[in-house]
Amino acid sequence: MEKKLLLLLFSFACVFPSFSQQGNVILITMDGMRWQEIFTGADTSLLNSKKFTSQDSLTLVKKYAQPDANDRRKMLMPFLWNTIAKDGQIYGNRKYNNFVNVKNRYWFSYPGYNEIFTGYPDTLVNSNKFPANYNENILEFINKQPAYKNKVASFGSWDAFRRILNKERSGIYINDGFDDVPADKSSPAMDVLNKAQHLLPAIYGSEERLDAMTGLMALEYMKLKHPKVLHISLGETDEFAHEGKYDYYLEAAQHNDAIIRLIWEQVQSDPFYKNNTTLLLTTDHGRGLNDLWTSHWSDVPNSNEIWFAVIGKNIAAKGEMKNEGQLYQQQFAQTIAYLTGIEFKTNHPVGEKISILFK
Repeated sequence: MEKKLLLLLFSFACVFPSFSQQGNVILITMDGMRWQEIFTGADTSLLNSKKFTSQDSLTLVKKYAQPDANDRRKMLMPFLWNTIAKDGQIYGNRKYNNFVNVKNRYWFSYPGYNEIFTGYPDTLVNSNKFPANYNENILEFINKQPAYKNKVASFGSWDAFRRILNKERSGIYINDGFDDVPADKSSPAMDVLNKAQHLLPAIYGSEERLDAMTGLMALEYMKLKHPKVLHISLGETDEFAHEGKYDYYLEAAQHNDAIIRLIWEQVQSDPFYKNNTTLLLTTDHGRGLNDLWTSHWSDVPNSNEIWFAVIGKNIAAKGEMKNEGQLYQQQFAQTIAYLTGIEFKTNHPVGEKISILFK
C-alpha cells in the first residue's frame, strides 16, 4: 500500500509542476524601448543633436552622458542596473550575440503585445486598430485556474489593452486609457488618483494617459487587492520616440525605471509577494538606428530587436547574459505560465518556455 501511494505521488508530480513553482508574476512592458539604450545608455550622437533634443544641453550631459557605456546605462536606469543586474538576469545585448527578437512580421505594438500574451505571432493580427483579439491569452488562461481566479489584472497607459486582452471574453480586470478604478476596488488614495488622471494634460490625446498615473494606480491596486498576476504597460518611451524627442524619451525611460523600483519595493515589503514573486520586464518591439530611431515597422531595419529582464522567485542571479543565443518574444507566454505552475495549452500554437532562466 505504501509503495502504491509513493508511486501515485511520483506520477502526480510528473504531471503537475511542483508547488514551489506556483507564485506571483508581475509583467511590466516599456513600449518601444530600444535595447541600445538599455545596454549602453544614452546615444550621445542623438543626445547632442538639435534635431532631437530641446532641453538644456549641459543639464542633459550631466544626467545621461559619460564616456563609458556601463556608466551611462546606470545613469539612465539605475534600478535596472543596480538591482536587477545584481539579483536577476538581463537578455538582449547584441554585442555578445545574445539575441532576443520578435517573431511576428510587423514589428509594431498590437502584433507585439499579441505575441507576448498569446505566444503566437499571428499573421492576421496586423493593425493597431485590430478589434478584440480572438486569440486566447495567458492572463485569461491563468485566471481560469482555481488558485488564480479573479486574481489577475492589467493596467495600461494605452487604451488598446481592452482589445488586445479581449476584456469582454477574458474576464480579467483591465484598466487602461483613462479608466477610473471602480468603487469596489478603490480606496481614498485611489480616489485621488482617479481624479488626478483627468486633471493632468492629455498630451497623447484621449487614448493614452501618463505613465505615472498608470504606475501609481497599479501600485495602489497591488496594496488593495493583491493580484497574483499583474501586467503594467508603460507607453511614454514610444510616444516621445515617435515625436523625435530623444531627451524626453530618455526622461520617460528614467521615470519608468523609478516606477519599476516602486513596484519591486512593494513586492519586497509585502508578505503576500515577498519571496514568492517574479518580475519580468520587456518591450513590444524595437526601433531603427540613427535618424530612424523614431520609427519601427517591418520596413525599418532593427526594429524587430528587443530585450528582457527578470528577477525574483526561482531566478538565479546571473546578471547581464553574455552567452551567445537566440530567444523570441513568443516564449514569454509559456514562461509566465511556468512561473505560475501551469502549462499554457490553447487552440493556437504557443512558443516554448525560456528554460535557460531556471538552469
